Amino acid sequence: METHNLSCAICLDRFKVPVTIPCGHTFCRDCITTHWDTKSKCDIGPHCPICNEKFPTRPILKRNVSLSVLAEATANSAGAFGRDTVPVMRGDMARATHLILCDRHKKPLVYYCRKDNMCVCCECAISECKNHEKVLVEAEKENRELLLRRKSVEVGICMEKTERSIAELTENITKAKVTLQQTSHWVNAKFSMLLKVLAEKQESTENFIEQEKEASLSQGEARLEELQERAKQLGERQSQIATLRNLPDIQLIQESRLVEVPRMKDIPVDVTPNLQERLSGVTDVLSRISKLVSEDLEKAVSTAVGQDKQGSPQDKRPVLAVVPSPAAPCHPAGKEGLSEYRCTLTFDPRTANSHLLLCQENLRAEHLTSGPRPVPAHEARFDHTWQVLCFQGFKHGKHYWELELSKPWAYLGVTYEGIPRKEKGKRCMVGMNDLSWSLQLDERQLSAWHNGRRETVAGHSHHSRIGILLDYEAGTLTYYGDGHTRLHAFHCAFTQELFPACWIGEGVSITLCSP
Repeated sequence: METHNLSCAICLDRFKVPVTIPCGHTFCRDCITTHWDTKSKCDIGPHCPICNEKFPTRPILKRNVSLSVLAEATANSAGAFGRDTVPVMRGDMARATHLILCDRHKKPLVYYCRKDNMCVCCECAISECKNHEKVLVEAEKENRELLLRRKSVEVGICMEKTERSIAELTENITKAKVTLQQTSHWVNAKFSMLLKVLAEKQESTENFIEQEKEASLSQGEARLEELQERAKQLGERQSQIATLRNLPDIQLIQESRLVEVPRMKDIPVDVTPNLQERLSGVTDVLSRISKLVSEDLEKAVSTAVGQDKQGSPQDKRPVLAVVPSPAAPCHPAGKEGLSEYRCTLTFDPRTANSHLLLCQENLRAEHLTSGPRPVPAHEARFDHTWQVLCFQGFKHGKHYWELELSKPWAYLGVTYEGIPRKEKGKRCMVGMNDLSWSLQLDERQLSAWHNGRRETVAGHSHHSRIGILLDYEAGTLTYYGDGHTRLHAFHCAFTQELFPACWIGEGVSITLCSP
C-alpha cells in the first residue's frame, strides 16, 4: 500500500488514532476535530475536507482499528517516503500550490493563531496552541483582505474630500479675485471724483488694497498647494494597499498590519477677504464728501443759473443715503440723457408668486384679487411673497428701464440671485435683506429700503411711471419719477449679478415699458 494512503489529508502525516467519517474518508481524530471546531467559529457546519459532503450534525468519531494496525505495521518504513515531502492537498485545503512548512515539524502552515499572531502547522495547533483561538489561513486572509478593503474605502473617502476641497478652494479663489478687483475699481472710481488734494490718500489706499489682495490670494494658493500635496500622498498610500493585495497569503497578513490610514487635519477652503469691512471708515468719508461735491454742488449751481426753478424732492433729502457710499454720477435729465442705457426686460414666470398673473408676453404682472392660481412648484419661485424677478441680470455696465404702475402700492428694486424665496415674513421682500435694494411706493409716501433699514424719501408718492438707472461699476441705483425727476439714489459696491425685482400689492399691475 502506498504510504500516502496511510496519511491524514489534514496534517499530511501518518494517522494518529484514525477515524472514518460517514462519507468514507479517514483523518486523525484530533485533526478532524480541530478542523470542525475552527469552521464552527465561522458558522460553517461539519463537512468532509476532501469531498466537501455536509453532515446535519457532527458525526460520532470511532477509531478505525484496521487502519490503525496497518499504519503501525508500516511505521518502520517511514524514512523511505521522505519526511519533508508534502502531498498535494484536495478540497478546501488545496488552494495553495506552494506551501510554507513549519520550521519545527516540517508540516504546512494551515492555521493562524490569533493569540500568538502567527501561522502554525497542525501539530503546533494541537500541542502548543491547543487552547488558543485559531482559524484557517484562508479565513484569516479573508479577514485581512476585508480590513484592507475598509482601509482602502477610508483612504478613498479622504481622497474624495480632498478633491472636493481643492475644487471648492479653486472656485473661491476665483471669486475672491473678482471681488477684490471690483472693490479696487470701486475705490478708484470714488477717488477720481475728488479734488487733487486727495491724490496722496488715494495712492496710500490703493497700496493697502494691493497688499490685502496679495495676502489673501497668497494664503489661498498656499492652501491649494497643500491640498494637492495631500492628494498625492493619499494616492501613494492607495497604490501601496493595491500592491499588498497581490502578495502571497502569509506576507499579506504580515505586511497589512503596517498599513495605516493617514490622519490629516482639515485645511480651510474659504477665501474671505474683509477688504470692504476694513475700508468702511474710508468709504463713509468718501460718501459724504462725494455727495457734497456731486449733489449739493450741482443743486447750488443749478439754482444759481436758474435751471432748477421747480426744485426737486431730492433737495430735501438728508446727506447720508441708506447705504453710505459716494453719490451717483450726474446723468442728463430727460429721455435724451438716459435713452442710450435703455434695456429690454421680461418677467421670469418661474419666480412669480401664485397670486401674480403674467401676460403680454411676460411684460405685465398683475396681482389677482381672486386669490392664488395653481402654479408648478419651482425652486426659484417666491412661495409666500407677492414678488417676481426679471429674466435678465446685470454684472457690469449701465442699464436703464421704466415700469408703469396702475396705483402706488409696490416695492421696485434689484436683488442678488440668492434672495430668500421660501420663507414666510418680510425677509423675502426686495429691500428687506442685505441682498437687495428697493423703493417703496404707497398712498402716503416714498421709502427707500435696504437690509430692512428704511429712509423716508421726501416728495409725493403718486408716480405712474418709475425709471431706474443701474450703474454697476459706480455702485449706484438711481430712481426717477414722472418727467424724469430724480427721487433717490442708493450707493453700494456691488459684488454679484443683479436682477430687477418687483413686489406687487393686491389689485396692482406693473408693466415693463418697451424701449
